[in-house]
Amino acid sequence: METHKKLVLGIFGFGVVGEGLYKVLNQTPSLNAVIKKVCIKNGIKKRNAPAELFTTDRNILLNDPEINVIVEMIDDADAAYEIVKTAFINGKSVVSASKKMIAEHLPELLELEQKTGASFLYEAACCASIPVIRNLEEYYDNDLLHSISAVVNGSTNYILTKMFEEKLSFKNALLQAQQLGFAESNPVLDVEGYDALNKWTFLLTHAYGILPKTGDIVFTGIQSVTAEDAQQAEKKDCVIKLVASAKKLKNGKVAAYVLPHFVKKDDQLAFIKNEYNGVVIESSFADKQFFYGKGAGSLPTASAVLSDISALRYHYKYEYKKLHHHKPNELSSDFYVKAYVGFTDWNHIRKDDFESIEEWHSNEQINYLVGIIHFDKLKNSTWWKKTNVSLILTADPVIESLDIVKLKKRSLELAGFSGGYSLS
Repeated sequence: METHKKLVLGIFGFGVVGEGLYKVLNQTPSLNAVIKKVCIKNGIKKRNAPAELFTTDRNILLNDPEINVIVEMIDDADAAYEIVKTAFINGKSVVSASKKMIAEHLPELLELEQKTGASFLYEAACCASIPVIRNLEEYYDNDLLHSISAVVNGSTNYILTKMFEEKLSFKNALLQAQQLGFAESNPVLDVEGYDALNKWTFLLTHAYGILPKTGDIVFTGIQSVTAEDAQQAEKKDCVIKLVASAKKLKNGKVAAYVLPHFVKKDDQLAFIKNEYNGVVIESSFADKQFFYGKGAGSLPTASAVLSDISALRYHYKYEYKKLHHHKPNELSSDFYVKAYVGFTDWNHIRKDDFESIEEWHSNEQINYLVGIIHFDKLKNSTWWKKTNVSLILTADPVIESLDIVKLKKRSLELAGFSGGYSLS
């Protein structure tokens, strides 16, 4: 019987997750893994570990022949890429938690991984404690996977939860998230959707064999969601969530995006509150599976890193089956979505972009419309990303083809109604 590989670790980064990993490794002696060196940026700062573990010289880790696994958990995506690339060239396997680095460089990293025979695992880069990548890799066949929808950013989910449950303003909910450490002092990456976008690019690889660039995916965050939008969601028996979504269309291509959604209160995604993450996977015969867990924090993220380190004992690698053993899917923007659009001024809306407008309310308290729009219109314009416009997809928003008769003569040729109006 093959003995398990002894793992000698070189760790980059000793922040919240790095320290968490140090703690969980000390509580898992059966793992047969030891930390030889930790590379940090600031050599003066006092840390909760023996001083001799630390160095500021990355080459000490990368050139040490005894170290066979590099664990990379730093914020700088460019530096992380150089570290991972050098580790591969030096014959070391890599465990990473850097979602931006992976999103920007996955094709090159896969090429290096194949050339060198090393393993590259990164479960901790998405959804922290939820083993979504391993499940997509091992369990869900490409042809049977209908859709995957997820809440993958804990900061935005915390803010939206507080807006709904405690009626806090966006500004106050964000401040609270920052004070509790769920959002960064500069929260743009979370709030404007970049973090969720980065995670979604490589989850699409494991779900559908697509290797998109971040620029290929339509996205926005929750920066424009208002208390009035939350009130409209309540009236529709919904909550608002920032949802990363991918769905197989009838033509075999995939619709994918990261956008705010009205989520029905009995939907699984509606149960995900505060800093938690959740993933709903729908397949042909198994119906829906719901994965739920902490999406951030020291020990939950460290547990995912630990799981990847443990898998290396068995020489585990992602096989990218949907990329290499199936015909990879393609992204498509040839479909329609039903969207709610809140606004302050009708002139901010491109009315002619809509195929139909089913509702339009305009008065002193609130201005919004609900209409059907071709996805290309969102992909090729930015009016809906302006700060005084909030675009939120409705529940089950994707429409693959339109019945022109039902569009009611293009909603009376998108007539310029005044006051509250509803087409039903």
